[in-house]
Amino acid sequence: MSAAIEVEGLVKNFGSTRALDGLGLRVEAGQVHGFLGPNGSGKSTTIRILLGLIRASGGSARLFGEDPWKNAVSLHRRLAYVPGDVNLWPNLTGGETIDMLGSLRGGLDPKRRKDLVERFELDLTKKASTYSKGNRQKVALVAALATDAELFIFDEPTSGLDPLKEEVFHECVREITGEGHTVLLSSHILGQVQDLATMFTIIRAGKTVETGTLEELRQIAASAGRDPESLSLEDLFLGIYSS
Repeated sequence: MSAAIEVEGLVKNFGSTRALDGLGLRVEAGQVHGFLGPNGSGKSTTIRILLGLIRASGGSARLFGEDPWKNAVSLHRRLAYVPGDVNLWPNLTGGETIDMLGSLRGGLDPKRRKDLVERFELDLTKKASTYSKGNRQKVALVAALATDAELFIFDEPTSGLDPLKEEVFHECVREITGEGHTVLLSSHILGQVQDLATMFTIIRAGKTVETGTLEELRQIAASAGRDPESLSLEDLFLGIYSS
């Protein structure tokens, strides 16, 4: 299976602070990959490097085999990104914003756009300046999910959504992966990641701690003398961090 994302020995320094310290990450095409770690562990810094927004200090990062720093324009036509804190043009309506974002990615599927707007119950006629955090998040999700991107990068994508809309997001992720798209899902909501992802990478202090399927992570717990079948992803996460 080919990799949509390949990161090896990634290093990022901000002055004297080392945010990433040899991090590794591999996301196979067609996979939902959970990217886990507490705030400040390096998840968002890694994603910013993958998006070509900042340059790595060392190591390598590749999207579809290409360098995101050198080939950001062409790569952004192949991916869709939703951050956890969405900022929109205040004087544009939700509908205008979705269409503008879609045009940057080569256009939207009109039928898919309409379906997503209905499912997320989003009023497109209001200006972005009037939207709550949850509604700003919905705009970004509709704009991303209505594209035919090969790779979706979600960084805390359900921040501000109520539980019903979180479930709509879950359904959408299952649909796009069922069509062969790739998803990198960065979240601190471990239950959400456990429900959607088939592979997990756990990081701490800018380093990769463990990578594997849920079963493989449970086997790590078993080697420490715990009953693996009784452990949730949250149990495994806390166990790895306390070791």
